[in-house]
Amino acid sequence: MYLMLVLLALVQGLTEFLPISSSGHLIILWESSAALGLGNEAELAKNSQLVLDVAVHMGTLGAVILYFWRDVFAMIRGLYQLARGRPNKDSRLMLAVVVASIPLVIVGFFTKDIITQYLRVPQVIAWATIIFGVVLWLADRFMLQVRKIDNLDWPDYVSIGLMQVLALIPGTSRSGITMTAGRFQGMEREEAARFSMLLSIPAISGAGLLAMIDLFQEHNTALTAAAFWAAGLSFAVALMAIWWLMRWLRTASFTIFVVYRVFVGLLILAIVTF
Repeated sequence: MYLMLVLLALVQGLTEFLPISSSGHLIILWESSAALGLGNEAELAKNSQLVLDVAVHMGTLGAVILYFWRDVFAMIRGLYQLARGRPNKDSRLMLAVVVASIPLVIVGFFTKDIITQYLRVPQVIAWATIIFGVVLWLADRFMLQVRKIDNLDWPDYVSIGLMQVLALIPGTSRSGITMTAGRFQGMEREEAARFSMLLSIPAISGAGLLAMIDLFQEHNTALTAAAFWAAGLSFAVALMAIWWLMRWLRTASFTIFVVYRVFVGLLILAIVTF
């Protein structure tokens, strides 16, 4: 189980914040486990999937909070100033994250079971990976880079939040669709990625909380050594992925991710077809 655990933590940590769809990569891993000689390990890992979900979510959450700790503290200060009736720039950032997160919370709450039952299939994941990759390319290719987070208006934050709802479709990539939304608003690439990362904090927290609730409902609350290993690995890999992405976007475009997404989508289709 430990080899499969390492692979799951590496895949989740690496793909959570890059705009390339973590669900697509996990599908490839699960579907290829037998061919890789990991059939038994994959079965054991699936039996512990809820525990692993909580672990990797906590690991990736820790990574984004650590990397963007200045923004996190700024939002905490902003909340304090808002409570005092003296809203400032930090308060605006905090409210922007909240406003842009509300649509995902509402729609996700009411559609969770539907998505799990009908959309979490390889074909949907493959086509979403391809289609929303192309949408990212269009936004990145034709939109200007003139705005930062502070330059956006409240309708812009709402628009980004509404597009984030599309991340509920497996294969879309939450980070990918929010970066796409930011580029459609004319944001600089690095700023679009930064806002996407800040939006991931409530999104990952919510997903981790839901997984934790499922754990309690199944009376499976034991956190094993494997879970701690998964959390630690996903934390380290996610931190490196965020660092690399932010450096990459200072001088390069999203095109490399689009090409990769199309390749992954076609690979998934090939795996499930043949």
